[in-house]
Amino acid sequence: MARKKSEVYVFSHLDPAARPRFVPSGILGLTETDGANVQSRELASEFAYGTGYLERQEAFELDPVSLAFGDRQGIKGKALFPVNGLGEFGGIRDAAPDAWGRRVIEARLNVPANSLLEVQYLLQAGGDRVGALDVRETRTSPDSPSASDMHSLQYVLQAAEAVENGAPVPANLEHFLAAGPSAGGARPKAAVRDDDGALWLAKFPARGDTFDVARAELCTLELARRCGLTVPEVRYLDLGGRPVMLIRRFDRYWVPAGEPLPDGALHDTRPGDGRVEGRLPFVSGLTLVACSELESPDKAYADVGRAIRQYVHPAAVRANAEELLARMVLNIFVTNDDDHLRNHGFVRDPRLGGWMLSPLYDVVPRPVLAGERRLHLGVGAQGKLATLDNALSHYAAFVPERPTAVGIMRRVWGEVRQWKTCFEDHGASGRLIDQLTRAFRDLREIASPALEAEIRKGAP
Repeated sequence: MARKKSEVYVFSHLDPAARPRFVPSGILGLTETDGANVQSRELASEFAYGTGYLERQEAFELDPVSLAFGDRQGIKGKALFPVNGLGEFGGIRDAAPDAWGRRVIEARLNVPANSLLEVQYLLQAGGDRVGALDVRETRTSPDSPSASDMHSLQYVLQAAEAVENGAPVPANLEHFLAAGPSAGGARPKAAVRDDDGALWLAKFPARGDTFDVARAELCTLELARRCGLTVPEVRYLDLGGRPVMLIRRFDRYWVPAGEPLPDGALHDTRPGDGRVEGRLPFVSGLTLVACSELESPDKAYADVGRAIRQYVHPAAVRANAEELLARMVLNIFVTNDDDHLRNHGFVRDPRLGGWMLSPLYDVVPRPVLAGERRLHLGVGAQGKLATLDNALSHYAAFVPERPTAVGIMRRVWGEVRQWKTCFEDHGASGRLIDQLTRAFRDLREIASPALEAEIRKGAP
């Protein structure tokens, strides 16, 4: 197999009111082998920050693990390499397209699956990729293509369906795929903007769906909101009988130019009145745990908890660790076993000047018949076993005291036990509720009699 060395420029979005908004942050070098067998390809990365970028007060680290700022003077002019012998920098990998985005790029370029070099996927991911980075061939390359508007959603869906079916994308629909690669995950989706200009992720139905996944995900996220978890705004659309869920992109915010950032959740801000769009840097749990995709199943929630204590801003550590525990408990109750490390995210809050847990996303109940269930990530001393006793065995990775952990379980259970009411309030049909019943678990199914009694004690 031939080895190829490529160099590309990584840009960072800093001041939302500045022109240009993207500034070059450094040069990424990728050495990779090409070949038909994706599993046997090799990839090596190096990165050097630009001197001018490091001198900017508002500059941020592209990867808090492998590209940390610790000593800005000490890293000037130096080539940096990924930790743990990884082939990629996690913070830059998170700006690359995931499984669905790669399929969109391949369809748009009319090339076989997995046939492109990693650098080509990085360059093709689009201007609305997650986070605050862009990757370009040169310092003078123009901005990458951006999202379609909401009125084009029907055409975006048609183009996405062609990609999923492996059919040629009609020429008149090709440009609607411009923002497709910016979305991660394996299911069909695309970034779109509403009439005000706010950015959303539209999630489309997939072949093989046995229930209305869009409605199920929307309702589950609303249930999570009732549990006290941080959740972006979500909407549901019916496009000619095809269900679509829209979720506000939490890595974007809107502020008046030149004014201080407001208090509260930045992802809840809206366009209008002369506000400009800012971007929040994003990294996945995979990046903070510093492992490869293949190693993700061997990791546990406790590993993410430790990463929170190491990399999250001190002001947010306690709340973030408690929320992570609550998210694990919710996943146990609703049988969400798609809880891999890419489905846990972190954003950098410019007001703190540091990282914090992102809002919740990608939580879908999975109806199964099995009595014993497991999550993707390890839960506790009994590995992946999805029980509250197992989760409680590692409570110290999240909270200092056991009663606090039990209180979080009580809070989540107090809302989940009324899940049918929540789902009905958000438009779920009786048929969908029946289909999802096998996903939701009663307290007695996942807690020992002693823990069940402890959780019930003092519950309203």
